[in-house]
Amino acid sequence: MYDNIFDRLSKSKFRSRFKLSQKDKEYIDKKGFSVIRSHARDFISKRVAPADIPNDGKQTPMRGHPVFIAQHATACCCRGCIEKWHKFPKGILLTAEQQEYLTNLIMEWLKRQL
Repeated sequence: MYDNIFDRLSKSKFRSRFKLSQKDKEYIDKKGFSVIRSHARDFISKRVAPADIPNDGKQTPMRGHPVFIAQHATACCCRGCIEKWHKFPKGILLTAEQQEYLTNLIMEWLKRQL
């Protein structure tokens, strides 16, 4: 289901450089996928789903949580990247379906990293 987007992302020098550290992998193992999915849903809903994001382009840290790494790797980190890579327009609240798509994409990337 996600092979096409992962193929496109793999051709990006910037996107393809993101990898999970051993510490990130241990964190996922310790917390479990259901907790990590909950974190991903929360980050998407609060940081990128709103129509207006004052700090768009700077709201997702480059490290500190495996989901942050996955957001950058999958271009789910800001509305500019989401619009470019996933074609969800900026300035409009992301639907529940769009948020779920982004969450599932992040989770699939994490699974592929482990």
